[in-house]
Amino acid sequence: MQRSTAPLSRRQWLVASAWAALGVVAVAVAGMLATELGPWYRALKQPSWQPPDAAFGPAWSVIYVLTAAAAVRVALLAATPARRAQFLAALGANGALNVAWSWLFFKARRPDWALAEVALLWLSIVLLIVLARRDDALAAWLLAPYLLWVAFAAALNWAVVRLNGPF
Repeated sequence: MQRSTAPLSRRQWLVASAWAALGVVAVAVAGMLATELGPWYRALKQPSWQPPDAAFGPAWSVIYVLTAAAAVRVALLAATPARRAQFLAALGANGALNVAWSWLFFKARRPDWALAEVALLWLSIVLLIVLARRDDALAAWLLAPYLLWVAFAAALNWAVVRLNGPF
C-alpha cells in the first residue's frame, strides 16, 4: 500500500513534533534521574579513553533531537498505520531499554547487568533503523549516531566491568 501523496499540513508536523519532543524529554528525564555521578561512580576505574563526564549531556541531547526528528518523519510518512504503529511501539521499547540501562548501571550499581542490557538496547536501535528505512531513508540515517554512540557506550561499559569486576 502506498502512502498518500497529499501534502502534510503544518498542524500535522507540529502535533507530531510535540509528541516526539514529549517522548524524548520523558526518556531523558528518567535517565537523568537514574544517573548519579556520586562517590560510587567516582571510585570506579575508568578506561583512559573515556570522554569527560561533561561530554555525555551534549552527546545525548543531539541524539535525542535526531531521534525525535526520525520519529516525526516516520509517524507522518509511514505508508500504513500498521507500519507507523510498529515503529512507535519499537521506539517505546527502545526508550524503556535506554532508561533501564541507566538504572542498572547507576542505581542498581551493576555495570555487569547493564552490559548485558546494552546489547538489547543496541539491537533495538538496529530494529528502529530497519523499520524507519521502510518509509523514510532520512529517518533511518538520523538514527545512525544513536547506534554509534550506544556501541561506544557499550565498549565503555565493558571496560568498566573489566577494570572493576566482579560486581
